[in-house]
Amino acid sequence: MGENKRRMLAGDWYVSDDPELGADTERRIALCGAYNAPGATTSAERAGILKQLLGAVGEGVRIRPPFHCDFGYHIRIGAGTFVNFGAVFLDAAPVTIGADVQIGPYVQLLTPQHELDTERRRAGWEKGEPVAIGDNVWLGGGVIVCPGVTIGANTVVGAGAVVTRDLPAGVLAVGNPARVIRTLDGDEDRAAAVSGER
Repeated sequence: MGENKRRMLAGDWYVSDDPELGADTERRIALCGAYNAPGATTSAERAGILKQLLGAVGEGVRIRPPFHCDFGYHIRIGAGTFVNFGAVFLDAAPVTIGADVQIGPYVQLLTPQHELDTERRRAGWEKGEPVAIGDNVWLGGGVIVCPGVTIGANTVVGAGAVVTRDLPAGVLAVGNPARVIRTLDGDEDRAAAVSGER
């Protein structure tokens, strides 16, 4: 394994235009192409492709095509999780999705961070920050989860929300940027504390 890929896997700054990472990208393109081909594969064949593409796939995971990712091998998905059409998981860093998660159409889980310095950005420097989604989370359609975010178990994120910071377990969050509007256990005082209103 080359130094550049080692840096990426360690969460350090790396150059994205790299032959070794390019080979990983070609592998992903081929596997995603086979997975997304209309009518070309059965459910069993798609399950086999996911096992080749992703780092770990739990029992009963269903991902509706089209599905897109950066590398695939950084993605771990727990049992019983459902991912709807058009998901984009950019996995320059680990993307960990728990069990029984519901992911709406066109959800984006984004780990890459790009340089603010114009010269370094032009040279292709980036790094990844992990995204983690807890068990039994529901992400509504079009949700975007930004680099470095963790969403706690049993949380619901409303459609179109942009999650820029961690969300605790058991809350409802909406908006851009996403903010907690209530707990899902009815504890309004806790919801107010979590959202910063108290």
